[in-house]
Amino acid sequence: MHLLQMGVGSLANVILFFYHMSPVLFGHKQRPTDTILTHTAVANLLVLLSSGIPHTAAAFASGKPLSALGCKFGYYLQKAAHSTALCSTCVLSTYQSFTLSPGREGRSLLRGAAPRAAGSSCCACWIFGVLMYIYVPVKITASPNRHNHSDAQGGWFCSSPSPSAGIVALWSTSEAVFIGLMVWSSGSTVLLLHRHRQRVRYIHPPTGHHRCPPETRAARTVLMLVVAFVTFYVLTSILAFYITAFFDFRRWLIQTSDVLVSCFPTISPFLLLLRDPKTARICS
Repeated sequence: MHLLQMGVGSLANVILFFYHMSPVLFGHKQRPTDTILTHTAVANLLVLLSSGIPHTAAAFASGKPLSALGCKFGYYLQKAAHSTALCSTCVLSTYQSFTLSPGREGRSLLRGAAPRAAGSSCCACWIFGVLMYIYVPVKITASPNRHNHSDAQGGWFCSSPSPSAGIVALWSTSEAVFIGLMVWSSGSTVLLLHRHRQRVRYIHPPTGHHRCPPETRAARTVLMLVVAFVTFYVLTSILAFYITAFFDFRRWLIQTSDVLVSCFPTISPFLLLLRDPKTARICS
C-alpha cells in the first residue's frame, strides 16, 4: 500500500506541480490558484515520502527500525507537511468562496490583492507548519527495542512520550480552525451555487444546453477536495484517538493510520487534474 501510494501519488503530485508551474516556465503570469496548488503539490509529496519511505525501508531491511535522527526528521517532516497541506487546502477553498461572492467591490479588491495574498498565504502556511510542530524533534526518539525484531511492537520505528495537554490543545485548535474555515467556505459555495442554479433555470429554456461556467466547475472541484480531506481526517483522528487512549501500539494499527494519512495526498492531485478542462483538451 505504501509503495502504491508513493509511486502513484508522487507521480500525480509531480505532474500537478509542473502543470501549474508551466505559466512561470513559459514566461507567463501565474494565477492565484496556480500558486496555491503548486504549494499544495509540494506538501502532498512530502507527506507521501515521509510516511512511505520509513515503512518501505523497514519492510525491506528485515524490520530494522529507524535511527533517532531518522525518526525525528521523518515524523517532523510528515507533521509539518500535513499541516501545510491542510492550510493550503483551506486557503484554496476560502479564495474560491470569495471569488464567487456577488459583491462587486469585494471582488475587484480581491482581484487586485489575490496574486500577492495567495503567495504570502502559502508561505505563511509553511512557516506555521514548521513552527507549530517544532516540539516533535525534541521528544521523538528511536525505538527502545531496536535490536529485538521478534517483538511485534519492538519493531516499530519511533517512540515518543505523550505530549502535554497544552501542546495537544494547541495542535487541535489550529486544525479545528482550518477545518472550520474550510467547512464555512464550502457551505457558502454550495449555497451560492444553489442560488445561481435557481436563477439560471429561469433564464435558460429546459431544452437548452449551456456549458458550466469555469468558476462553477472550479468551485465544485474544491468542494470535492474539502469533502475528501475532512473524511480522511475524521477517520485518521478516530484511529489515532483509539491508539492513544487504549495504548494499543500494534504495528498494523499504526501502519493503517499512516496509510489513511497518505490517502488524501494520493487522491487530491487526480481530482484537480481530471476536473480541469485543460487536461481534457490536452488528452484529446
